[in-house]
Amino acid sequence: MRPTIRFGDSVKLPYTSLLVSFAETGMLHDGRAIRVAVVGGARIPFCRANSIYTDVSNQEMMTATLAALVQKFDLKGQTLGDVALGAVIKHSSDWNLARECVIGSGLSLRTPGVDMQRACGTSIEACINIANKIALGQIEAGVAGGVDSLSDVPMVFADGFRSLLLASHRGKSMVQKMLPWFQLRPHHFAPQFPGVTEPRTNLSMGQSMEVTAKEFGIARDHQDQLALASHIKAAAAYDAGFYEDLIVPFHDVEEDNNIRRDTTFEKLQALKPVFDKSDTGTITAGNSTPLTDGAAAVLLASEHWARQKNLPIVAYLTFCKVAAVNFVSVEGLLMAPVYAVSEMLKEADLPLQNFDFYEIHEAFAAQTVATLMAWQSEKYCRERLGRKQPLGPIDLAKLNVKGGSIAIGHPFAATGARIVATMAKLLDEKGSGRGLISICTAGGMGVTAIMQAA
Repeated sequence: MRPTIRFGDSVKLPYTSLLVSFAETGMLHDGRAIRVAVVGGARIPFCRANSIYTDVSNQEMMTATLAALVQKFDLKGQTLGDVALGAVIKHSSDWNLARECVIGSGLSLRTPGVDMQRACGTSIEACINIANKIALGQIEAGVAGGVDSLSDVPMVFADGFRSLLLASHRGKSMVQKMLPWFQLRPHHFAPQFPGVTEPRTNLSMGQSMEVTAKEFGIARDHQDQLALASHIKAAAAYDAGFYEDLIVPFHDVEEDNNIRRDTTFEKLQALKPVFDKSDTGTITAGNSTPLTDGAAAVLLASEHWARQKNLPIVAYLTFCKVAAVNFVSVEGLLMAPVYAVSEMLKEADLPLQNFDFYEIHEAFAAQTVATLMAWQSEKYCRERLGRKQPLGPIDLAKLNVKGGSIAIGHPFAATGARIVATMAKLLDEKGSGRGLISICTAGGMGVTAIMQAA
């Protein structure tokens, strides 16, 4: 059985289940963990794929974001313990993306960088990685982040053409190098685009979510209402100036360009389903996250380091949990956060209702609704989560209060850092309380966290 820790407390052991496996959220140690402070975050505006950032690479976006963080917290020339970041869709030439971005960020070149990837949970996983190192005293401060471009996607030749190239390369003589090319055919030139289907089910994420939506009986109206609320709240947050110190202009863009200020429930209802085009399909482009380009980063530190540098402490990262489900034959692809939150709350000894803010990643409106329904279902909580009582409902007025991924957009690897920075500012402005974060990912995984006001 794997050990887990919560930051700032003693070692605890995880719950195990036939339906779900839990990964460690920390490492063993022989003392008490150091509290992990969130100093703040920065990101560039998120833009729809193939719009503003069409010719911008992952490295350019991530470097600009790190540079903004360095400037914001006066870190130029300073050495941090580590920088963990990643991208879900990246070129093979980006094999050392984190380190290259660090070199161009203004940080000391003595600052290391490590590439990470856990699908849509990449940058919150990076936060956990940096937080664990701080909690164990391995480093005093570090940056977590993520970036993705769905405009600049890698395209590769088919395996057949690659085999010809390699066979020619292995040739010892000119004849041996030339012979493979006699097998060249027109079909060898057909490029392969990045896949969007799960290898184990051959279903896309949207198709998988249609299955879950039908299992839970989620109405189209509920999905469109949640999508509309996402746009309204995001627009209101910008108008109120909430994002002014979280977002830095990039390529003359100052606001996420997916926010639809003029959308209405009627407009959303008029859109046709895109994953199940039959009469029973409910998921549309309007109640799903758009393909998005963007980058985000968060600065984490020990309290001692932050105070020594005269930097703010806006929140603490106190608990986290990673879970996976058997989405091949038992559970919905995007339902793992339901399990992760359940176990995290046990470790924290908190009810689901004891939070001031909830940030649930809106991969699809149906996923967010299914998560809320699962927590309220006595049968689901008993049979799937091993609970005697349901977790219960949450106050929807506390959900994604500054807009969610449907409106803001979802560069896969950047969303977690965006949410952590947003939650930290919400808690700082309130001056007290807790926030719960829930992020679903491809591969039937989920990453969750609890944050507390400083």
